[in-house]
Order: sequence, then structure tokens, then C-alpha cells
Amino acid sequence: MTAEFSFRITARCGRARTGVLQTRRGRIRTPAFMPVGTAATVKAMLTDQVAATGADVLLCNTYHLMLRPGADRVRKLGGLHSFMNWQRPILTDSGGFQVMSLKALRTIGEESVRFKSHIDGSIHELSPEESMRIQTALGADIVMCFDECTPYPVEPDLAEVSMQRSMRWAERCRNSIGPLEGRGLFGIQQGSVFRDFREESSEKLIQIGFEGYAVGGLAVGEGQEQMLSVLDYAPSMLPDDKPRYLMGVGKPDDIVAAVRRGIDMFDCVLPTRSGRTGQAFTSAGTVNIRNAVHADDPAPLDSECGCPTCSHYSRAYLHHLCKCGEILSAMLLTSHNLHYFQKLMSRIRDAVATGTMDEVGLPVDLDSSGAGHQFSGSG
Repeated sequence: MTAEFSFRITARCGRARTGVLQTRRGRIRTPAFMPVGTAATVKAMLTDQVAATGADVLLCNTYHLMLRPGADRVRKLGGLHSFMNWQRPILTDSGGFQVMSLKALRTIGEESVRFKSHIDGSIHELSPEESMRIQTALGADIVMCFDECTPYPVEPDLAEVSMQRSMRWAERCRNSIGPLEGRGLFGIQQGSVFRDFREESSEKLIQIGFEGYAVGGLAVGEGQEQMLSVLDYAPSMLPDDKPRYLMGVGKPDDIVAAVRRGIDMFDCVLPTRSGRTGQAFTSAGTVNIRNAVHADDPAPLDSECGCPTCSHYSRAYLHHLCKCGEILSAMLLTSHNLHYFQKLMSRIRDAVATGTMDEVGLPVDLDSSGAGHQFSGSG
């Protein structure tokens, strides 16, 4: 029997919540961080290695997968879970953010968006209905509404036009997707940095009705202070008994601050992209393993981490691999970073459950300039 899609809050600490999101493919412990598997793979990782970090759910990308290998091909091969050998829940984004990032290569209309592939220049069209069809063909457990991700900065009149279009598209998504059976469709709140537009967006989404709700249109250049000022009110505009997902945000300090404001789910390419460029997240702060200071260091990357990288390899060895451009460098650093992020989420869940969320701190040298990392590229 297919499990019903449900969300249960188990503890609160101020506005922070911890709970369980149940899907047909299993449970997701919240607050949750979703590693990004853009093209049906978390780069430099096997899926069982990703599972071993503690991840309950992955994010895959509609835009990239529709271009190659194609959603219908994935469907014929048994769906995304079988295709990539990941049997836990998968969330697929709608393609809206990637289409927005194409800028000069796309044309937005009321019915759909026409755009050129970044791969070969071929013309494609993506509508709310087509996005739902593609995500269903992929076999997603959590489907995201097709929306227009409003750029920043933006004038109020253009932000309103963009938000209203996204709300009309949200209704079309809801009407077109059909029975969900253990899956969920999430509506996406828009409105840029304008409180009245976000309030209107929330009201329209609630009227339509969704299994979960996302806060969209942030981490697009507004800076951390502005982002957090929006999060001071935006999550509370959404239903308390449904999961709330902050799209594209994943810096550790942003995650902690957003959880304190009522957010339950996150995704970001930061831990994987950083792993490929020599950056590691540790209990003492960020480390650039390429720096010469690590060349003769026999210590582990993080003495407080029990991941395979820290258990078996020294900073000196990781420095050597990175300087040589060895593939193993990306593998080991990515694995460590994903363990760090999942350990952070576990610590947050425990803090909410014990009423100590205010005591969750991060190393002072973590870069806090800017907000989020909602990249259009691969994870």
C-alpha cells in the first residue's frame, strides 16, 4: 500500500520546528538539507555514499533532465529512482529558475516560456502543464509548481506582474497534475522583497491548496540582510501544518537563521561545488585545502568529524590530490562536505527537540557576505 503524503511536527522551539515528512518512498526528517543531483547524479558521489551521509531526499533538475537524457527516456527506463539507483524520496524543481537564468535566450509568455537549450541551441517550450508532465514522467515524489523566479533588483510593478503570473501558473499546475498517491505538489510563494505581494501570493496559493509550500525568489542577489528580513514574515504567511521549503539556500549560517524563522527544507549546490574547488566546511570554519599551509599537515580535515575522509586521510594528502587535480580530491572533499551539512541538520533537529535552538552557533570565520547560493549550474 502506498503511504499517504503527510507532514507531522514533533517539536517546536520558538518559530523553529522539527518533524517528519512522509512520502511513498519513505520519510524525510525536517529540517532537511537536500543534496543536489542536477543531472540524476550528486557529482563525485555514489548514491549509497550520499545515503550514508544521512540524506533522506535528493533534488534533481527538470530543466537539465528534459534536455538530456529526456524525461520520456527516463520513464521508459523505470523512472528516476531506478535510473540513478536512489530509492529514497526525490524532489524535482520545475525548471523555472534555470529558464530565468537564460535571460537573453528565452521569451516569457502567458501560456509558456520558449527558450534555447544551453547545450545545442535547440528551441524548447515549457509550460505549467508540460512541467507537470515531465516531473511526473521522471517519477518525482515532490513536484514543484512551474513559476517565474523574479529577478533582483526589480521594480514593484514588475514584481507584481511576475508574481501574478506565477499564481496563475500555480493553479494550472494544480489542475493538470492529477492524482498524487503518496506524492506532493508544492506551491511557490513569490513577490520579491515586497511584503504585500508575498502576502497576496500566499493567500492565492492557500486558496488553490498544496501539499507543501516554498518560499521562492530569494538568494538571487538581494544579500543576506534583505533575505532574512523577508524571512522574518514570509514563512508565517504559509500554512503552519505544511512543510516550508526555502529554495536554493544552503550556506550554513543562512540555514540556521532560516530554521529559526520557520523553514523546514533546503537545497544548495554549495557542499558539492565547494568540494570540487578545494573548499571544505569544518567545525572550525571553512578550509581551502589548496593553501600551502596544509602541505605537511598530518591532521585530519576536521578532528571532530567521523566521516570516511576525516577518518582515513590527512590534510597533506588532500592538499596533494587537489594540487594535482586528481578526481579523488573532489570525491573525498564532497563526501566530507555532505557529511558536514547532514551533521548540521541533525544538530539543528536535536536543538529544536530539546528547546536549545538559540544555542546553535557556527564558526565565526564562515563567510556571511551575500545570501544563499541559488545557482543555475550543476551540483
